[in-house]
Amino acid sequence: MMKNIAFGLAGFAAATLSTPAVADPITLGSGDIGDSFTIDFDGFSGDSSSTVDGLSSSITFTLEEIVNNAYTFSYLVENTTDGGVTSNISSFAFNVDPDITDAAISGAYSFAFVADGRGNDPTYPNQIGNVDVCFKSASSGSCSNSGGVSEGNSGSGLLSLFFDPDAPTSITLSDFFVRYQGITGAGGVTSASGQSTTSSSTSGTQVPAPGMIGLLGLGLLGLGAMRRRRRNDEEFAGARPAFA
Repeated sequence: MMKNIAFGLAGFAAATLSTPAVADPITLGSGDIGDSFTIDFDGFSGDSSSTVDGLSSSITFTLEEIVNNAYTFSYLVENTTDGGVTSNISSFAFNVDPDITDAAISGAYSFAFVADGRGNDPTYPNQIGNVDVCFKSASSGSCSNSGGVSEGNSGSGLLSLFFDPDAPTSITLSDFFVRYQGITGAGGVTSASGQSTTSSSTSGTQVPAPGMIGLLGLGLLGLGAMRRRRRNDEEFAGARPAFA
């Protein structure tokens, strides 16, 4: 019984760990300058379970420099929407740890909206809620606006995240989202959001998904218990007197 449990736990942990991570948070520091990571997005309307066929995109971030109180990235937004669906990616967003005090962006997107704790923080629709920062193509009081990168096209530029008083030794980016607007060909859906589905990195430290370390630990504990029981059985067998 113990053997079955041990191998079951270990197998479950190994299978889970071998599954591609779903948009793991990315931790970056000075050792990652020049390295890139790509986030892939789906599209959904209403809530994250109501995906819209054909809506998809990706963003590649490259850490360019860490100077004074800022981390600066280049970015490349690619709108891969297809299947007869059209859309514009009007904004993208993520969370930052530790908190940023400001942000700036240039290129395909021109405006940054940063949480300041004064009641006018950036939010995303479709039951996403508050985000630390969103970068958008037009000036508005929200993360929803017009313009952006249309289907089949890409847009690039630079963005900076500012900290007070100095840039920390490392930061973690997580909870990536995009906003699709001007949608046609999707059965009446005209706007939607996209959540990060997978991430790939040339460097940066991908933080393990919640529970992965615990699952691995359970598997290892089970194997350890099995080995201890086997050793005890062998010692007991060796200690038994021989009978004619």
